[in-house]
Amino acid sequence: MSGDAGRARLGLRGAISSLGDIPQCRAKDPETARTLALTAQVAGQNAPALPTSRFARLTTLHSEASAVRNASHPRPLLACGAAGATLLALIALGHDGRRIAQLAVLAAPMVLWLAWPLRSARLRRVRAGCVWLWVMGFALDGVMRAYLLDTYQAAPDGAMVLGAVANTNAREGTEYLRMHWRSAVVWSMAVLAAGMLAAVFVRRGAVASVSAPPGLRMHLPFWLKSLVFAVLLLACLAYASKPWRRLHPAVFWTQWSHSVHTLRAAWADQQQVRDRMMVHAKAIAPVPLEVGSSTVVLVITDSINRDNMALYGYGRPTTPRLLAHKAQAGSQMAVLRHAWSADASTLPALRNMFHFGLPESENPPHLLALARAAGYKVWWISNHDDLAIEQQHARFADVVDMVNRTPGRASASLDGEILDCVQEALQDAGTDRKLIVVHLMGAHPHYSLRFPENANPFDDDVDAVETGLVKNGRSAWVRRFRQEYDAALLYHDFVVSELLQQTRSTGQPNDYRAWMYLSDHGQEVGHGSDRAGHSPSTASGYRIPAVIWRNRQALPDGTAQQQPFRADWTAWTLMDLLKLRWSGQMPERNVLDAAYRWQPPKIPVAVESFSR
Repeated sequence: MSGDAGRARLGLRGAISSLGDIPQCRAKDPETARTLALTAQVAGQNAPALPTSRFARLTTLHSEASAVRNASHPRPLLACGAAGATLLALIALGHDGRRIAQLAVLAAPMVLWLAWPLRSARLRRVRAGCVWLWVMGFALDGVMRAYLLDTYQAAPDGAMVLGAVANTNAREGTEYLRMHWRSAVVWSMAVLAAGMLAAVFVRRGAVASVSAPPGLRMHLPFWLKSLVFAVLLLACLAYASKPWRRLHPAVFWTQWSHSVHTLRAAWADQQQVRDRMMVHAKAIAPVPLEVGSSTVVLVITDSINRDNMALYGYGRPTTPRLLAHKAQAGSQMAVLRHAWSADASTLPALRNMFHFGLPESENPPHLLALARAAGYKVWWISNHDDLAIEQQHARFADVVDMVNRTPGRASASLDGEILDCVQEALQDAGTDRKLIVVHLMGAHPHYSLRFPENANPFDDDVDAVETGLVKNGRSAWVRRFRQEYDAALLYHDFVVSELLQQTRSTGQPNDYRAWMYLSDHGQEVGHGSDRAGHSPSTASGYRIPAVIWRNRQALPDGTAQQQPFRADWTAWTLMDLLKLRWSGQMPERNVLDAAYRWQPPKIPVAVESFSR
């Protein structure tokens, strides 16, 4: 036995001593050969410092070889990829479309930090904690948004959500959780699972990025280095852009909390303003002239330029249904040929519409308050989600129905969603007098979201409109926006025509009915300049449609319809349609009155003629 043990020890020593021949080893695998060569180089460089024990030298060489393998194989990048994929999945829970890409770019820098080699174990732990918190911030954002979308089809900054939170105290919050605890548990488990998964990947990234021995570097392909550099550059640009930066969960939810507190403070003030307006309206005491049933529908749309409507002579068939209504209605329908807005954005336009175009210094009444004071039941049915509009105007109504719960340009709620709500209001038998205000998205940018998918008939052929745009030097992207804008108007024609048809066919034949349609402002889509969107600097930003229908008393003839019309004088005309007499009447501002006298509005654009 002792002889056998001696031979075994000699064999082991021979095996250990053969490690010194590593540089002379042959390997068919080039990757293995490179690893062995690097190991030999490290061994040669560090030879004076190696332990004298051959077993210790074996251990040292084994650890150095492992470090070389880590340097040769980018395991930290694999951890980055896994963490990034997890983060992308969490982002996709609560966002869609390009928002996913925007959030991914904002999240990228911290995730890529996992691939940076750090020697200090303490720094690696700090980094792991920071990256985990970063990932969980995006995770909570995605889960919260997904919950609201799944449960209420609403965005967190929508009027419904902000209003509900602002109007909820601690007790009501506890009651809500008691009622919806099952959903809370499910979504909490999603957050917990995301946290555990992120912790695993972040920890592996931190461990895998232990720095290699001196002289060794992780060799990355050029394309991978270029990709990382491009992502970091794009992230820098994203953080420099306010529209992108405000999507970051830390920024968004900070602003969201501020909005809730601001809304709570504003509600008290707005309610007091509305109360004062109602007292003012009752003091004016408008008197209804119409005996019996009376129904008036006011349709306010957004961003419609009359120059793009076939009803106004446009070259593309964007309003076939309204043209059919005009042919049927005859003298009961008036198309005001030269309608203008006094404002190029929504809030001031609506403020002027409902306050008779009068300045605050004159203490003007609110149109809806006057209607209610005269005995009208008022509805506000909207496809907009805007807190300011809701508080300043919609809350005057008896019934408020906000169909759209996603604010901003990214809202994809189609205007057709409001048709059933309007039909229900028209069929309401609880009152003889109704004023129904309908607020549509119209062609508010983004134009491609204002009509159903694959419903653009203008993107295939080169017609006279396209040829004219090319002749005028309009760029390809403006021409594409014009096509989408015209498709939005074609769908808009369907919705507006349905609203008119509902009004024409409601109630008894002898009931009084009236309908008015106009836009808050216009839109520039390659008319006066090579651009598309809101335009306070060109006449297209103020050119709007205005159409009136009523079933009694012929409307002004063709000559009267050629007179210019101002949107900020809408309330004077609507008081006529409501058949209300009141002490503040100014017939010279009512386009339906024989005493009407046009006065050009003060807009920051030189207009060659308001009669074209």
